[in-house]
Amino acid sequence: MYKKQTWKHPAVRFKQFANKSYAVFNSLNKEVAICVLSVQTLSFASPTCLSAQTENHMADGEKLMQGIEVTGTRVPLTETEAARLVTVLDRATIKNAPVQSVNDLLKYASGIDVRQRGAMGIQTDISIHGGTFDQITILLNGVNISNPQTGHLTADFPVAIEDIERIEILEGPAARVYGTSAFCGAINIVTSAEKQKHIQAHATGGSYRLGGGGLRLNLSARPWTNQVSGSYLRTDGATPNSDFNVWRTYYQGGLSTPSTTLHWQAGFSRQQYGANTFYSAKYDNQYEETARYLVSVRADTKVGRLHLQPTLYWNRSADHYQLIRHTSDGENFHRTDVYGLNVNACLTTVAGKTALGMEMRSEGIFSTSLGRPLQEAQYVNVPRHDGKRYTRKDSRTNVSYYLEHNVLLSKATLSAGVLANRNTGYDDKMHFYPGIDVSYRPARSWKIAVSWNMALRMPTFTDLYYQSPTQEGNVGLHPEETSAFSLGAQYRRPAVSASASLFYHRGKNMIDWVMYTAEDVYHSANFKLDNYGAEADATLLLREVLGDRFFLDRLHMGYTYIHQRRHDETVIYKSNYALEYLRHKFVADVTHDIYSHLSATWSFRWQDRMGSYIRYARPGDATGRLTPYHPYALLDLRLQWRTSRYQLYVEGTNLTDHTYYDIGNIPQPGFQFQVGGSIRLNL
Repeated sequence: MYKKQTWKHPAVRFKQFANKSYAVFNSLNKEVAICVLSVQTLSFASPTCLSAQTENHMADGEKLMQGIEVTGTRVPLTETEAARLVTVLDRATIKNAPVQSVNDLLKYASGIDVRQRGAMGIQTDISIHGGTFDQITILLNGVNISNPQTGHLTADFPVAIEDIERIEILEGPAARVYGTSAFCGAINIVTSAEKQKHIQAHATGGSYRLGGGGLRLNLSARPWTNQVSGSYLRTDGATPNSDFNVWRTYYQGGLSTPSTTLHWQAGFSRQQYGANTFYSAKYDNQYEETARYLVSVRADTKVGRLHLQPTLYWNRSADHYQLIRHTSDGENFHRTDVYGLNVNACLTTVAGKTALGMEMRSEGIFSTSLGRPLQEAQYVNVPRHDGKRYTRKDSRTNVSYYLEHNVLLSKATLSAGVLANRNTGYDDKMHFYPGIDVSYRPARSWKIAVSWNMALRMPTFTDLYYQSPTQEGNVGLHPEETSAFSLGAQYRRPAVSASASLFYHRGKNMIDWVMYTAEDVYHSANFKLDNYGAEADATLLLREVLGDRFFLDRLHMGYTYIHQRRHDETVIYKSNYALEYLRHKFVADVTHDIYSHLSATWSFRWQDRMGSYIRYARPGDATGRLTPYHPYALLDLRLQWRTSRYQLYVEGTNLTDHTYYDIGNIPQPGFQFQVGGSIRLNL
């Protein structure tokens, strides 16, 4: 009798993977472990066209990072081929950061300005490279969830930070990729799409009666994927009338066949919070309640050289605001619905990769204050509020057509295209916005990228219609237009990642809320405004250089400088948004071991904001003096004990208990303490 023998093949390990001949791993009949595969990309599509960064702890402690085709254009390209530089906050960064919300996490990206009115992501304005919160596109797994009522509500995400795999940031206009709302850039939130069945629970508590928790259940089984999560968070607030309650529920699923892949998602979030002096420093007892609903379905099909991707989506946002809490004084109700259909086709030929696409997006609002007046017979009841009715309405339809071609050479990529756009809320005529991106790779570790792109942004319904004793909208506003240039370089090695860039955005008909005199109210107005600046970022994986036993693991630093220039002679006494930009922002964080499974992450942020605000000695008592924003520095710390099944953490934010302002007269919390943990069981 012969004894059966088993041959064990040795593992082949590479320090970097760069599309070489050894990419065909299946032919080796060996176990292959890729130690470092760093992917930075942004996709118009979804996780299927993005790098699938998953964190697997192997026996030797190495991190396995798997990547597939990625893109910063409308066609899928590998990271090496991509013509634009994109920032990625990966899963490891998210896990180590001393934050409890997506909004807080974005504070540590040097090119992003995060202005919070409330703590932990409550009422957050997010902008890129000196733009405003209305000038970026927010996407969830490639689906546009931006809010046409106001960008103040766009960052009300229906996902908790525990659901997120990575966040990808494209800086600069991306009209031909994401449409007109990607005026200064785009942020794509990619949720975890693990195949392993599991159940995971988390809980947290801390200062000011902070408490909450959540549960995530994954029931994936080929060819199906199913994952559902829910979370709740509440606090009494660190400052008067800053309490909040937040509920989030999210579901994503998929079906994969040899020819077609389907993805679907549904989300719901609800926030109730004291709004202190959020919208007017005269009133410290404001209140707001928001709700967000979203549903989307996407298909990916590939037949030969043709790749088709249709996407259908619906977003609804409901907003209830009270100037004085628990009263009808200054009360407003709004409901915004967005319906969209996006179809993209990619064709590969010997001449390169060509993309054709179109999107139809319908935006409509019912409101008590925004839109055109309705006849009384057309009034619509406000759900759950007896006697309240929407008395105004407006809508517009945006139709966009895309054409893009990509030429791929051994050391260069050329991507050129155009967006053709027509909006019924503008002049209902076709307008064209071209763009071109070029990247050159002089060596294996280097990439140089140059871009020029044009973009358009429609005014929000708030810009057009909002009226109050202190604000006056303008139905005659023109859409914003920009022509943007950028030049950047990137250096990548297994232990080092560094990038630097210069940018210049030339703006026309830029929208801001301004006061022309000290006695004036805020007006929404157009003016010419240019932004230009520089950004640098570097990450060092110290253990790759000094060995696994070195106690320091990761060091990251980033800096952004921005300057603005107005081209008109109109005297502006006070700007509320566009001219209050960050002149300087510096971020740094370091992660290191302490003992066994215990590690620490220190995060530092320093920023200097331009502009000023009218100082109030107390609510309703204006001093009449303009007070400039002062630079401030913050230090945060997260200690965590992590194993494969559970983790425990303790974190402190604003360790020096510094008083600072992101928006005038709204002091941000001082020192706060949180403790929590999570446990995971594979099924």
